[in-house]
Amino acid sequence: MANILYGVNGEGSGHSTRAKEVIAHLKEKGHVVRVVSFDRGLRNLSESYDVTEIFGLRIAYVNNRMRYRRTLAKNLVRAPRAAHSLARLLRLMKDWKTELVITDFEPLSCRAGRRLRLPVISIDNQHCLTNVAVSLPGDSRRDAAAAKMITRLMTPHAQAYLVTSFFPARVKRRNTFLFPPIVRSEVLATQLVSGEHVLVYVTSPSPDLVKLLKTVRAKFVAYGFGKEGQDGNILFKKPSMDGFLRDLASCRAIIANAGFSLVSEALYLGKPYLAVPVARQFEQIFNAYYLDKTGYGAWWNELNKERVESFLFNLDHYAESLRSYPRQGNTALLAKLDELIANFQRRDKHPRKV
Repeated sequence: MANILYGVNGEGSGHSTRAKEVIAHLKEKGHVVRVVSFDRGLRNLSESYDVTEIFGLRIAYVNNRMRYRRTLAKNLVRAPRAAHSLARLLRLMKDWKTELVITDFEPLSCRAGRRLRLPVISIDNQHCLTNVAVSLPGDSRRDAAAAKMITRLMTPHAQAYLVTSFFPARVKRRNTFLFPPIVRSEVLATQLVSGEHVLVYVTSPSPDLVKLLKTVRAKFVAYGFGKEGQDGNILFKKPSMDGFLRDLASCRAIIANAGFSLVSEALYLGKPYLAVPVARQFEQIFNAYYLDKTGYGAWWNELNKERVESFLFNLDHYAESLRSYPRQGNTALLAKLDELIANFQRRDKHPRKV
């Protein structure tokens, strides 16, 4: 069994959601796993594991738009804190006798692993941009270039990249392996129920969207608006992981931003998706673009009544495309991870003679 350091990016909840499933599997296999993260990843994973806090890079948003220059400037100012956190992590890894590093888009753990000449395995969806042959929306080339640059800088030179994607594609590197998205065990166990509502999720209240939805002849269940109760054709609900999953499993379709985790869970459950990506956050634009390209849903930068009604009119078309969506669970990726760990351990026991 291996002593493993698992670094988890703390921006948003997607990284920690994915990591939680992998960590549980590794512990079941008998490995000793030390988890490091920050911000939301720290909070989410601390509910189940002992997590050490590290410095985390932050993305800067202004008016719900990602700002690349401000992100770079913000993190350059905090570079001394990053160096201090890296030095502390290196000391801890020596105390922990770390043998292998797994990183979910978390740069400090990757750099520490390389500094100590340990094998590094990357598990994320972001490297789909750099390690997989994909097409890109033509009007987002500048944002795509910036996103690719950031991706290459975050976890460079890992020995293996396990990349998750909700669409098939060709990998461009020998050390890259493509798998369906990692899905929460709660989602894997969910029973689908046929309902009449359309699920709506926003990350910040949007009064304009409320006005728009009231003009559409459909029933909506809405999260993220900061209120509860029925208002015309919209039922507002307070945040609830269990409640949200029940409403996702029973909805006709979903309208939301294009975060990878929610997209992955919705598609696994066979739900057509109308995506409204966060402006200039290319990962979300990329996810939305491929939702449309695969026929699993549609996307717009801004919604109006015609666009929402067109999406609802075409639900049968999206549902037909979703019938062929791969619902394989997490088995294939976890099996490849087990294989890689075993191979790295064998190499350590029988190093090549120089």
